[in-house]
Amino acid sequence: MTMTLQSVDTLESDSAPTAVLDRVSVVLDAFEGPGRLTLAQIVRRTGLPRSSAHRLLERLVSMRWLRREGRDYELGMRLVELGSLAVHQDRLHSAAMPLLHELYRVTGFVVHLGILDGPDVVYLEKIGGRLGAAVPTRVGERRPAALTALGQALLAFESSHPAPQSHRARIRDAGVAFESGSGLAGFSCLAVPIGPVGRAVAAVSICGPSKALRNDHISAAPVRMAAAAIWRAIDGGALTVTPTLQRRQMLRNLPTAAGA
Repeated sequence: MTMTLQSVDTLESDSAPTAVLDRVSVVLDAFEGPGRLTLAQIVRRTGLPRSSAHRLLERLVSMRWLRREGRDYELGMRLVELGSLAVHQDRLHSAAMPLLHELYRVTGFVVHLGILDGPDVVYLEKIGGRLGAAVPTRVGERRPAALTALGQALLAFESSHPAPQSHRARIRDAGVAFESGSGLAGFSCLAVPIGPVGRAVAAVSICGPSKALRNDHISAAPVRMAAAAIWRAIDGGALTVTPTLQRRQMLRNLPTAAGA
């Protein structure tokens, strides 16, 4: 797709493409939180001149990258379409989806798939069912990796991260990262890295009430199986076998989200 925004500002011809793309990126990044934004809010968040920001916003509206309702702007349907295509074409996501659903089916816990992006973990998928509303995460969201089980499972294989070597080594040796209560009172998360030996390309986790989800082999077993199967599917280029996991008796009567 070709984008030409010649009216944004009078820029030097050799720097215009980079400058325009930088400004588009800055404007779109302003919409990271929920809700719509006014021109004034976008100007404050981006630091762009008001006139330049207005011209750029109107051009993005005409291209369906943004949508305008009165004086308010929000992300447009073209970004939804591109995001859906990106997910559909992503090999990791495609390979993981059947196994994530299976993991949710056998545990009853909220299931996440995530990758590391700099210091943050980015959620690629969330399958939550009745508990999903009680766990405040969403697809596309990023959080500090060190504060999540998903992120810790990934950071354990990052030698440049400032986390104590002993802590990373314990997670690598155990093959499991566990976080309880820091992100959501009364809830715990258990994550397992996805990838070949000694490397993590992604991680999968389950999250549920702390009284039901423990840091033990019973809780970790289905997550380990799912992580291994996802990597085999990626490494082999096709999903050939979906493991059948033993449903735990204790998970059959989990509380609803309202009672969690």
